[in-house]
Amino acid sequence: MAIVEQNALDIMYDSIESELVPLLTTDNYMAIDDCLEKNIIALHKAIPEKKRISFGITYVVKTFAKDLYKWLEDSEFDTMEVAVSIYENMARFRTKCIGLGIISHIGITDVEKALPYFYHASTHEIWEVREYAQMYIRKITQVHPERIQDFLYSLAISDNPNRRRYASEALRPVLENKWISDIPEYSLEVLRVLFEETDEYPRTSVANNLSDLSRKHPELILEVVEELMSTGDENSKWIAHRACRHLVIEEPIRVMNLLDVDQYKYKNKRYNRNDYV
Repeated sequence: MAIVEQNALDIMYDSIESELVPLLTTDNYMAIDDCLEKNIIALHKAIPEKKRISFGITYVVKTFAKDLYKWLEDSEFDTMEVAVSIYENMARFRTKCIGLGIISHIGITDVEKALPYFYHASTHEIWEVREYAQMYIRKITQVHPERIQDFLYSLAISDNPNRRRYASEALRPVLENKWISDIPEYSLEVLRVLFEETDEYPRTSVANNLSDLSRKHPELILEVVEELMSTGDENSKWIAHRACRHLVIEEPIRVMNLLDVDQYKYKNKRYNRNDYV
C-alpha cells in the first residue's frame, strides 16, 4: 500500500499481530469486525488528503485484503477458512469485503474454490458487497478467462436480475478489464444473452458496457446497435439508444438513422437532425 505512509502500515501490521491474530482463534465476530474497521479507517486517514479522492476507502479495502492475504499465507492459519469466516460473519460491508477480497486472491490459483462465494455475493442483500464482488472477480478473469466467461454466462441466463447485472458489470472494460477492449467479443458473447433484458437494473449495465466498448470499437458497436434495432424489441431499442451516447458525438446522423429518430437525447444533451442538414 505504497500510497499510505509507512508509519500507518507499521501500525496496521502491529494491530494484526497483537489484536487480530488472537481474535481469529475465537468466534468473537464483533471484536474482529471492530478491529478490521479500525484499521480501514486508520489507513484511509493515512492517505495524503489530496490523494483521497483517487485512493479512497475502496482502494484501502482492496489493498488491506491483499496484504492480509499475504500475511495469512505465511501464517499457520487456513487462509480460506479465515477469509470465509470474515466474509460470512462480519456486520459491516467493508469488513465483509476484506474477506471476499482474500477469497479473490485464492481464486487466482484455485478458481473453483472461490466461485461459490462470488455466486453468493452476486445476489447479496448488501448492495456494496455486490459491487465489490464484481470488481474482485476481474483479477481472476485475467488468469482464468474461459472459466469465468462460462460462470458469467450462467449468471446472465439466471432468473435473478442481480445475477444478470453482475454478469454485465464484471465485464465492463475498466482498468482491471482493460484487456477486454482488445477482444470485445469476449464480453459480447455474454452480453448478447441480455440484449432483450426486461429489468432496467441489468439492462442499464448492458447499455453502459456497450457504450464503454464503443470508445475503442465504434464500428463494432454501431453494428451491434443495428443488430439490436433489427429485433424490434423495445428493450433492445432502449439498450441501443443508451449505447450510442458516445457514438453520437462523432456520427450524429448515422446514429439517428440507425435509431430511426430525428432527435437523440441523453440527459441534458440534444442532437437534432436539422442541425446537421
